[in-house]
Amino acid sequence: MQFGIFSVGDVTPDPTTGRTPTERERIKAMVAIALKAEEVGLDVFATGEHHNPPFVPSSPTTMLGYVAARTERLILSTATTLITTNDPVKIAEDFAMLQHLADGRVDLMLGRGNTGPVYPWFGQDIRQGINLAVENYALLHRLWREDVVDWEGTFRTPLQGFTATPRPLDGVPPFVWHGSIRSPEIAEQAAYYGDGFFHNNIFWPADHTKRMVELYRTRYAHYGHGTPEQAIVGLGGHVFMRKNSQDAVREFRPYFDVAPVYGNGPSLEDFTDQTPLTVGSPQQVVEKTLAFRAYAGDYQRQLFLIDHAGLPLKTVLEQIDLLGEEVVPVLRKEFAVDRPADVPDAPTHAARLARDRG
Repeated sequence: MQFGIFSVGDVTPDPTTGRTPTERERIKAMVAIALKAEEVGLDVFATGEHHNPPFVPSSPTTMLGYVAARTERLILSTATTLITTNDPVKIAEDFAMLQHLADGRVDLMLGRGNTGPVYPWFGQDIRQGINLAVENYALLHRLWREDVVDWEGTFRTPLQGFTATPRPLDGVPPFVWHGSIRSPEIAEQAAYYGDGFFHNNIFWPADHTKRMVELYRTRYAHYGHGTPEQAIVGLGGHVFMRKNSQDAVREFRPYFDVAPVYGNGPSLEDFTDQTPLTVGSPQQVVEKTLAFRAYAGDYQRQLFLIDHAGLPLKTVLEQIDLLGEEVVPVLRKEFAVDRPADVPDAPTHAARLARDRG
């Protein structure tokens, strides 16, 4: 099982000081977070993609290429790559290039995005979001697997005799996770192709996550990729820790109250009760994360959000230390207990290459 962190890359004032980091500071902080993740033994760093304030990660492959040059083991991913407003030809080329540079330590999470104005900025209509996701991925899937592609669809100009370059490393395309919070069509898409399904459940109660994951698992088996239990599932999580749980709640509350994604909404207590958010001690994070298996089954990837809402970099790096020292080692051990032998490991380039070569 893989454990890691994802960043949405927001530039938010620190509510305790009133100071807003510069864009340069925030970008450099994301790099520092990725390097720290490798240092403490985490497996994955993922960056979001946004094209609107208050976010900075508009070019994920640029950032991941830079991080690749400064790391040796970390898997580099996205959370999310916008399959709706990016040209699938450019996605195919960018991530194949990144694969070569990072020696295969690359995968990506595709999603639609939920910011309406972004669509017309890239010549698209949010009302076509699902159709764009379906058609664009159908093309991307072919571009990585066919040397010469002829294509005609609804949302882009036709292709005739087109070859995307470079070709995927070792002939193995980057592994794809289809990310969705609420769209059953995306769970269906992931199942159809036998790809991974990432449910970023940080805003949703367990019963909703359970329904989405069960839908994906059932349809994965329907399409003949394996049993429902062999489907490839990833989950989100959101944590803030201190050694003492009361200290964690007291320190995090002002950040929670003004956070761009849920500020001025439910109370911190209600949100932690109804969603996967955990604000407390490392042991509380362990216990709540282990409980995900009760409604999602044995899964392959767990990513935590730890760096938004204006939290200072020093505080975020302390969170990563706690994850690496006190949380993830316990989770690795406990998630392995009674894990059926036929449940696959998390996908890696080396494992998929070995499988393809028999």
